[in-house]
Amino acid sequence: MNAPQTIPGTRAQGRTPTFLLAATSAVTAANIYLSQPLLDSVAASLGVTADAVGAVPTATQLGYAAGILLIVPAGDSRDRRRLILGLGAASTLALAGCALAPSVWWLTVAGFALGLLSPVPQLVTPLAVALSGTSGGAGRGRVVGTVQGGLLIGVLASRAYSGALADLAGWRAVYLCSAVLTLALTAVLRRALPTAPAAAATSYRAALASLPRLLRHPLVWRVVVSGALVGVAFGAFWTTLTFLLARQYHIGPTGAGLFGLVAAVSALASPYAGRAAERLGRRGALALLTALVVVGWLVLLPGGTALGPLVLGVIVLDVGVWGGQAVCQTVLFALDPAAHSRLNTLYFTLRFLGIALGSLAGTLAWTAGGWPAVVATGTATAAAGLLIGVIPTGTQPFRPLGGH
Repeated sequence: MNAPQTIPGTRAQGRTPTFLLAATSAVTAANIYLSQPLLDSVAASLGVTADAVGAVPTATQLGYAAGILLIVPAGDSRDRRRLILGLGAASTLALAGCALAPSVWWLTVAGFALGLLSPVPQLVTPLAVALSGTSGGAGRGRVVGTVQGGLLIGVLASRAYSGALADLAGWRAVYLCSAVLTLALTAVLRRALPTAPAAAATSYRAALASLPRLLRHPLVWRVVVSGALVGVAFGAFWTTLTFLLARQYHIGPTGAGLFGLVAAVSALASPYAGRAAERLGRRGALALLTALVVVGWLVLLPGGTALGPLVLGVIVLDVGVWGGQAVCQTVLFALDPAAHSRLNTLYFTLRFLGIALGSLAGTLAWTAGGWPAVVATGTATAAAGLLIGVIPTGTQPFRPLGGH
């Protein structure tokens, strides 16, 4: 077996790892969302209520947020290759634990472990940038957009794959097949990935402690908070969409899931959004993509009574949301490579908090005023994200570990 190579210094050598890491992002991101189409089958199989089994996806998402916060910062102080391989092996075991779960309590615990061990996409993006040789120059946006496109494809495909396989072979087969796929991917990565020495000469504890200081940097704060506010708008839409489709159009869960396939258009737009960050700069690119989110919400307003605007609005909204995420990561990765994993930690931790808050805000808005109130909530938060994203940041130097 050949020994892993060191990080290549040319872009040509980095092209294959970029697409391999995009596939890695797709597979590992898909694992987080496997349970969502399975809840009815799990409830019937384990003899529990739908409310009880609803704890499974919640636990998985909480585990994922914890993994981003606690594990991803280690990517700046440890070999990212070893981290990714270790998480791949461990998440394989967690998937097997889900497949063998004898009770909903066991499945919930295994689901939390799966989430905790799955923040691989947040590690592979900075690794892809480093391997491609674009850490400080042109082409960085393309790399970020390509890897994020893989993540989005994984999220969208997971729902269709999970539901279809469950109909054929049962819900346990979904977790078992995913365990096999994750194990096979880990074996491929072990052979194909070069070693990735620590980007920063610091301890894990110091890297974790530096997160609040990094967040206070004007550029980081604006990018991260803007992304969180767009996350609120995103969460508000996808949570209330099910209510709207069921009550206004009498469309059930299967039909609602098809709207996720409509949003697949945004996966094609992600690489171009990353390039826009390089051509237009932070303020220009964020203005363009976040404005699309605002426009998407305005297009969605007639969707309360007409299906056509709803479909068009989904496309516009998701292109803006996912394209804006590619822009934000591209901007953050223009900063010191020694802090890329921690910057990803900050961005995605607040992003997920924003999505969770958006789910709550959207539900409250729906209860209070129906679809127009939801549209007002989404438009307002997206507009706030637009405003914060384009504020000038000044010239304060960026120091990953502090100092003067």
